[in-house]
Amino acid sequence: MSTIAKLLSSKDIRLDMEVSSRENLFQEIARHMECAHGMPQEWVFQSLTRREKTGSTALGEGVAIPHARVKDLQQIHLAYIRLRQPIPFAAPDGKPVSDILVILVPKEATEEHLRILSEVTQMFSDPQFRQQLRQCSKAEETKRLFDGWLIPA
Repeated sequence: MSTIAKLLSSKDIRLDMEVSSRENLFQEIARHMECAHGMPQEWVFQSLTRREKTGSTALGEGVAIPHARVKDLQQIHLAYIRLRQPIPFAAPDGKPVSDILVILVPKEATEEHLRILSEVTQMFSDPQFRQQLRQCSKAEETKRLFDGWLIPA
């Protein structure tokens, strides 16, 4: 089982979210993380915004991986969001983004953070995985797809 499968919960999968901008997306992520995990909304929002200012976390092909270290966070949290309408994200290919995997890590989780980023990049580089993901209509179905993805040998 991949690290992502272990860390991503069905309650952190949001399909067909409506947002109009990156800032609005980060506000919605922060709101969700506060409601679902008790993380201070402002910390999450500021951490994601600060990281994004150093360079876009969009990979291309409609995918972004906003990630940040969050003050006083005790464990790693992931969330997958699929937007109803893609938004501009300064992607290298210029395409708007609709698939977002959020990674929030404690300040000291450097090695684990890099390992998860590498795994997510491999996962979303697979065109078949992206296509299947976009066809999922329920959080549980989406979670099964993440659970079934195997890291290439």
